[in-house]
Amino acid sequence: MKKSLDDFVADLHARGFKLDEEAIGFIYFGRKFTGAEDQLIKMAIEVTLKCQKRFDSSFYMSVLEELSGQEWSGKDEMTAHLKAKGMAL
Repeated sequence: MKKSLDDFVADLHARGFKLDEEAIGFIYFGRKFTGAEDQLIKMAIEVTLKCQKRFDSSFYMSVLEELSGQEWSGKDEMTAHLKAKGMAL
């Protein structure tokens, strides 16, 4: 069973990535703004934390917008696409 976005954020917190209320609010704003599914939101959060070593709201939105509006077969395809765009993942 896939984790909900709430569970994903809670897991991040448990692993030491303590997102503040502003960051969490922005994550949900991004979801509403793009209409993206949770899988894309979670990928954008992961990429943001890997590349920036912290939550950067503008970077998150850039990744989310890059991933939104396209059909993906899975996480591997999204990762390959972002690597092709020059992101070090």
